[in-house]
Amino acid sequence: MTEMVYGSSPGRVVEPVIPRWWRSIDRWSLTAVFALFGIGLLLGLAASVPLAQRNGLDGFYYVKRQAFFGTIGLCVMLGVSMMPPLMIRRLGVLGFLAAFAAMCALPAVGTDFGKGAVRWISLGFASVQPSEFLKPGFIVLTAWLMAAAQDVNGPRGKSYSFLVTFIVVLLLAMQPDFGQAALIIFGWSVVYFIAGAPMVLIASVLGLVGAGAVFAYESSEHFARRIDGFLSPDVDPRTQIGYATNAIQEGGFFGVGVGEGQVKWSLPDAHTDFIIAVAAEEYGLILVLCIIALYTTIVMMSLFRLMRERDPFTRLAGAGLACIFAVQAMVNMGVAVRLLPSKGMTLPFVSYGGSSVIAAGITLGMLLALTRTRPQGQIGEILFRRGR
Repeated sequence: MTEMVYGSSPGRVVEPVIPRWWRSIDRWSLTAVFALFGIGLLLGLAASVPLAQRNGLDGFYYVKRQAFFGTIGLCVMLGVSMMPPLMIRRLGVLGFLAAFAAMCALPAVGTDFGKGAVRWISLGFASVQPSEFLKPGFIVLTAWLMAAAQDVNGPRGKSYSFLVTFIVVLLLAMQPDFGQAALIIFGWSVVYFIAGAPMVLIASVLGLVGAGAVFAYESSEHFARRIDGFLSPDVDPRTQIGYATNAIQEGGFFGVGVGEGQVKWSLPDAHTDFIIAVAAEEYGLILVLCIIALYTTIVMMSLFRLMRERDPFTRLAGAGLACIFAVQAMVNMGVAVRLLPSKGMTLPFVSYGGSSVIAAGITLGMLLALTRTRPQGQIGEILFRRGR
């Protein structure tokens, strides 16, 4: 009777989470991620079998582990991609603090697995590389600090972010892990540049990086050996770079054939740092171009979506995550073709590694969450709100 007199108030229809997520997600990037993971498993079938046999393990031991950890990484990615930006910020800050604490504990509980750099914490059944999980949290924390600095009477976020960057880079250099340290500096520079950094400051940072590289060359035999090998006009065919370069040349446009490659029998890191050499040898330039196209799709689609974003934190964090993801892939492939000195970085979603694939899942989950289409509001309302 009351409804007949006063009329019924229509209830607010709430769209279910999954349909809303599917409607707003970047499906091109999502498809590219699954394609990269599938290619990684395909290459793992070829690259990891010789290593498993040398270690007395089942031939597909590493492939099974990659499938297991990769499934976890993809599930984490999908779960994180459903979060709103506020939850992404909280997850990034908490994740950074946890990874930072683990890095501080490395001198006491870490191990180098005979590689000369204490980067891992062994759990017996697996190992964890804290620096892999530090990167997405660091970008989110940096973006939050710099976005807060843009508010009226906001904190000195840019100065705080520089201090955090300095401490993180110092910890990474102590391992030593100069590749990840350079990636952290690059990520911070991207976020700072988009936030409006003066060019004088960017040039000063580049100068400090150059001075740090010279110091590392003079003080670290491990770093100096890699730089000398990169600058040498002659490539020793018995080194990893020599094997990888020869494999890429042998592959040509269409490869030598599935399972016919030889580099996997010579390279101890064929399934991790040099997996692109296996792809080039067995499948040729065609597959390498497909892999590059998939990475390009993820990065460019993300940046195009972020160009329409008006929230400073979302724009800064998304751009930083997209850029470090792209640069890590570029560094891995650049090392294999001898455009860059050896860095020891994995190819995201393609190389073997539990920490790598799960951390990549977190990174892409955050990126997909930040690039989801959402109501932006009118630009006039945003300007009015800032001016108050």
